[in-house]
Amino acid sequence: MTRTPLAPVPGAHVPLRAPRVHRVLRTLTVASCVPYLSLKIAWIAGSRIGIPDGSVLLEHRGLIAVANSVTVLMDGTVIVLALLLTQAWGRRVPAWLLATPMWIAGGLLAPIMVGFPVQLLTRAVTGAEPHRGGDKPFLDEWVFGVVYTGFIVQGLALGTLFALYARERWSHVWRGRIWDLPSAATGRMLKLTAVAAAGLALFPAAMHLLWACGATTGLSATRIEQRTADFYVLEGINALFVAVAVTGALLLAFRPVPALPLKTPLAMAWLGSGAVGCWGIWLLIAAVLPGAEDGERASGLMALTYAVGMIVGLLVITGTASFLRRRAA
Repeated sequence: MTRTPLAPVPGAHVPLRAPRVHRVLRTLTVASCVPYLSLKIAWIAGSRIGIPDGSVLLEHRGLIAVANSVTVLMDGTVIVLALLLTQAWGRRVPAWLLATPMWIAGGLLAPIMVGFPVQLLTRAVTGAEPHRGGDKPFLDEWVFGVVYTGFIVQGLALGTLFALYARERWSHVWRGRIWDLPSAATGRMLKLTAVAAAGLALFPAAMHLLWACGATTGLSATRIEQRTADFYVLEGINALFVAVAVTGALLLAFRPVPALPLKTPLAMAWLGSGAVGCWGIWLLIAAVLPGAEDGERASGLMALTYAVGMIVGLLVITGTASFLRRRAA
């Protein structure tokens, strides 16, 4: 039998014009990209808007320009995705070509969507200073508010668009409860990757929890000096997403909660693996880039934590993709 991974539902209606809610969400997504893209393009062009005197961003202009160019392309991809999800031709895009950038986008945006509001709440309750510690400033505080608010709107609008799109095209894949699945659906690949991810996840989860609780084990000198309430919140959220990813994978693989809707562990594995894997890759790249002074470089233990987190995320999404292929076929 020929397999067509994540094929559209036979006879599904493909509208020639996107419904109004899709058009509104598309407009919100594109508009929310404008502040970030405007700042990045301005910085590439040499502007110092939002960059205070003495910022570390002024020390390695060539490297920062390359990094800004990469992030412009990444945020530009969000606009392309918004168009793809609301056009008739978007229904004909191969599943992997859509799912991969959506997994990356969701993984990078989800921790910000959770973390930034919690950081604001923490500051309001404790009166903690929002400024990043250390002798060298980074960015004016308003930049974080503008950019992260835009990211939250992006995540909500783009995520809703993807959910609506996926419901039209692939709703048959996650129908029912976990226990309704045939044994063949949870194949050996899913079980192996879930177990391997769970074992490896103990390390990054433990490190993030230690750092969230105030431990300095493995942190670089600069990171220790620059810790604020925001840092502790972020590390706690990092540990949370590791747990979400692994729990979703284990629920899918071993079905311990029979009545649980299938879409719940799928969503956990999808978002959790994206957050852990994509941020692991991003932070690992930042950790190994040249140019930082000795005290500013990420320590070996920090880099190892990011690397193992990356592997955990990739293992979970590999097993989840294997499950989806089996389920679609």
